[in-house]
Amino acid sequence: MKHKIQYGPLALALAIPLAVGGFSAFLTRDGMKYFQTLPKPPLTPPAWAFPAAWTILYLLMGAASYLVWVSGVSDKRRDRALTVYGLSLAANFLWPIVFFTMRFYFTAFLLLLLLWILVAAAALLFSCIDKRAGRLMIPYLLWLTFAAYLNLGVWLLNR
Repeated sequence: MKHKIQYGPLALALAIPLAVGGFSAFLTRDGMKYFQTLPKPPLTPPAWAFPAAWTILYLLMGAASYLVWVSGVSDKRRDRALTVYGLSLAANFLWPIVFFTMRFYFTAFLLLLLLWILVAAAALLFSCIDKRAGRLMIPYLLWLTFAAYLNLGVWLLNR
């Protein structure tokens, strides 16, 4: 069944993850400069790829949350899915601070594993509400898997 796009909720759903990521990046900008000087594992993308990838991922997860928000399922199901999503955004906000600013690379790796679990749970809950929403979270999980490899590699190369 097709629904008319609700532009206000869509804009808010897209803005929330972009704001979370943007504020976290702002807070960690000095640490990111230091990161460029570190030895990194093979397959590390160029610096410009990270903000591009994250912007796309934030838009995808925002679109997924919008689909859940307007789905028409019970408040209980919707709220549970969006609460897990919110927890994943909180972990997503904290990870760059722990990694780039505090330089606690192993702690950041553990936080990234928690983030992966939260995103997987959100994707599963989203998928039970709207299959498209669950699918929109898959690139995020794939990126987090790759990010875990990079994070672990940085820890191993710089301890």
